[in-house]
Amino acid sequence: MARHLKPLVQRWSSRVFSVELDGAPLYFGIREKLRGATVLPAVFSRLQKEDRCYSLLVCSRDRIRGDRFHWELRDKLLKDLPPSSDVATMSSFLPDEKGSLVKGYFFKSRADNSPLIEGILSDLEHTDSVLVCSYSQSEDGQQWTQSLWSHAEKKQMKFYVVPSEAPKHHPSALNMINSDVFYSSDEACDVLKKCGDIIPETQSVLRMLPSRVDARRKPDFPVIVIEGLDATGKTTLTESLRDTLGATLLRSPPQCLSTWRARFDREPPIIRRAFYAVGNYITAEQICQESAKSPVIVDRFWHSTAAYAIATAVTGPVSNLPYDGSEVYCWPGDLLQPSLVVLLTLDPEERTRRLRNRGLMKTDEEQELDHNKRFRDRVEEAYRRIIGPLCITVDASPSADLVLQQVLLLIRAKCHL
Repeated sequence: MARHLKPLVQRWSSRVFSVELDGAPLYFGIREKLRGATVLPAVFSRLQKEDRCYSLLVCSRDRIRGDRFHWELRDKLLKDLPPSSDVATMSSFLPDEKGSLVKGYFFKSRADNSPLIEGILSDLEHTDSVLVCSYSQSEDGQQWTQSLWSHAEKKQMKFYVVPSEAPKHHPSALNMINSDVFYSSDEACDVLKKCGDIIPETQSVLRMLPSRVDARRKPDFPVIVIEGLDATGKTTLTESLRDTLGATLLRSPPQCLSTWRARFDREPPIIRRAFYAVGNYITAEQICQESAKSPVIVDRFWHSTAAYAIATAVTGPVSNLPYDGSEVYCWPGDLLQPSLVVLLTLDPEERTRRLRNRGLMKTDEEQELDHNKRFRDRVEEAYRRIIGPLCITVDASPSADLVLQQVLLLIRAKCHL
């Protein structure tokens, strides 16, 4: 077993395992010894008597390459495994221990497919970045055991599968800081720099970053950010505010990054999020320059970057989000703070109607907003929880002119324009 895996395995029986089924996590634990009868965890109660199960957890020393390997592994499994395998997202973590989350996949197999699947898994286990487990059930189907493979030691460690209580918040929150959401320019740039050999475009992106500036200095003129889901009227409002206030209109991510957006949207979350985080710092420099001459209106900024990242990393209902007041909602210490942030909200049916009329190409996250109410709710709640500054919510249902007048009243009250 690779040296970097041994500390993880030493605390293996203390870990909780999570399998994402039907858009929500189901949990189970393991024990070295069984004390009395146990209830079958929900993950296993759905299986047939002839089923076997397997899991893969990616545990790379290099988090960038590890995340990329994990991202590509799903496609490999879907291609190589039998169609009935039902590959599901999985993770394992130590309760309340930051940085302990490892990600992977969980799937099932009929007994007659086991030789094929175990051959595929054996090859993966030899990479020294993957921990493989197989799961088998007792004759009466009432107890499952987990076997942790170790090709180097030519043995398997066996554990009993037992129920586990759900944690207070989704386990993804344990690894969210500077992975799903970035809180400094240095952290985001560090990720992109490490991608230079596999994504040559990162060098061009990094060249767009300004030299070190005081991004937290107070702008001469107010900076107003307009946030909201797609089709809530941001473009109409920001253009009207520009014309009414004689302001400069900026957008985040900035236009100078548009050439590379499609490229980075295909990358795993840590790389994609770092790209968009860097975009915020480029926009901040543009804000610093323009706010010396006039008010600045910004179509999306850090709130959008963080809200979408948090809502994507977490699954299930809004209650699975990191608790209100968590550090994940805090504004980055080295990023310019706007004078006012307005969050446009809209009835889901009206937003869907507007999207249909637009007929524009959408990102995967925008498509997810359309058909997944839980995801939509998580994004909107994450927006509301971000502090430094808070979002002020404005109903975008009335006419564009009425919405404009309402926002102008806010600007005059908060920014004294």
